[in-house]
Amino acid sequence: MGSVCVLIPSVGNANELKVVLEGLKQQDYSGPIEVVVVGPGNDPGRDIAEQNGAHFIDDGGVRTRADACNVGIKNTESEFVFFTDDDVIVPSNWISSLIRWFDRTEVAGVGGPNFAPPQESTFWQRVIDVTFCSRWVTAGTNYGNRAKGDLEEVEQLPGVNAAYRRTVLEEVGGFDQGAIGCEDAMLDHRIRSAGHRLWQDGSAIMWHRRRGPGRVRKQIGNYGLVRILASHRHPEMRSWSHILVGLFPILAALGILAFFYGAAMGGGAWDLWFSIEGPWSIERLSFHGSLGLMGLYVAICWVGALLGTSPSRGPLTIFAAPLMTFLMHWSYGRGVLEGWKRIRSGRLGFQIDDRTRS
Repeated sequence: MGSVCVLIPSVGNANELKVVLEGLKQQDYSGPIEVVVVGPGNDPGRDIAEQNGAHFIDDGGVRTRADACNVGIKNTESEFVFFTDDDVIVPSNWISSLIRWFDRTEVAGVGGPNFAPPQESTFWQRVIDVTFCSRWVTAGTNYGNRAKGDLEEVEQLPGVNAAYRRTVLEEVGGFDQGAIGCEDAMLDHRIRSAGHRLWQDGSAIMWHRRRGPGRVRKQIGNYGLVRILASHRHPEMRSWSHILVGLFPILAALGILAFFYGAAMGGGAWDLWFSIEGPWSIERLSFHGSLGLMGLYVAICWVGALLGTSPSRGPLTIFAAPLMTFLMHWSYGRGVLEGWKRIRSGRLGFQIDDRTRS
């Protein structure tokens, strides 16, 4: 059995970190495990880590998750490196579920899906999980991706539920320095570009708490921004789906304006709604066309949520999914537009953060 190091970047989240560490103490893997928390030297998480048998590493004042992970990689020596966050609930078989696949030489890294814990989440956190786990409306992200069969090859592993061979991490130089968001996607892109293969085990679930609606909008806006900046750094990561979502705020605004223009200029919404006779003017086309597209969007959101993988799916969470999907698309799109603006101006700046750091 190979030695395992679990790296947990943590900033100002000692209470939830304690739950993570308690879960890691209950692992059924019998091989050597070192749990390492990386964070600011004065962080309350330091005491929590030491009280729960984890090794705490001072991050030296770095500002990003990527840099904190690199500090952890540099200061540990295990054969395999596992990554998760400080706000998860760790199943007792997490390590054993993933490490078994490293018996296959073609496995450079392996991960699994992550879902919100239904019993410990608010209604809106469950709705957010349903939205995140609908591939139809999330530009192919892998929050709730469930592998087909025992193991499925993938392009990217979720940073909250991933394990790698240390030799592979060292070969590619770890995470991109200074990356706050999209650091896992950029790492995996460089690993695959180096000729290695990544895989996912759909049964290796990590329970990951979702943020509330206000915080998640900021989080998703940051994702849009950093994805565009990452694609600028690594052009091979560009995707039509991210560009389409980037245009969403513009298209949505035009659709809403067309709807109200048609209603105001076409004799009133009542007449436009019920009248099917007479010439189809620009006003009527604007009203009915935009209304039809809105209905199609809602229908796609409902079907995507219904066919998604979230364990929080239910009549109410699926019903509310279109509203949350709209907010996520709007926030992500604004982030993409900000990224394009920075690239065009030549002032990329430091990637924004969506958490308070001291």
